[in-house]
Amino acid sequence: MRMRHFLIYAAAMVLIGCGNFFSTDLALGQHQIDPKTGLIIRNLDDAQIVRGEAVYATHCVGCHGPNGEATPHWRKPNSEGKYPPPPLDSSAHAWHHSTDVLKKTILKGTPPDIGSMPAWEGVLTEQQVDDVIVWIKSLWSNEIYDIWYKNFETK
Repeated sequence: MRMRHFLIYAAAMVLIGCGNFFSTDLALGQHQIDPKTGLIIRNLDDAQIVRGEAVYATHCVGCHGPNGEATPHWRKPNSEGKYPPPPLDSSAHAWHHSTDVLKKTILKGTPPDIGSMPAWEGVLTEQQVDDVIVWIKSLWSNEIYDIWYKNFETK
């Protein structure tokens, strides 16, 4: 029994010893929790963010705004009964969807009776879509990213 307690204690010391038990393993792309804030640590690729911003500036900025802020009254249907482009930043909407749903929306567009988002399938490559999504995630506050990851991405 003593040996078992010693092994548990030794394993705990190894894990806690350097204070990096909760660090992000960038090589594995895993998300970890920051021990100081309790929030998920982002593991976003800087090169992907830059590429995504360029794609966004070319194809998305006209509807969603330069910083993903969209239109002020995005929750109210327009005269055609369609919803305007929603914000993509922390202020609303985009972070309520998993990566898969965001990707599907970009590729397929919105249903024509609900919104005016065109389908980008065949126009943007899969890599460009992935890059734009990473750029959008980079707009979110740490608190919103944490809520998104825990409530939408991992479900």
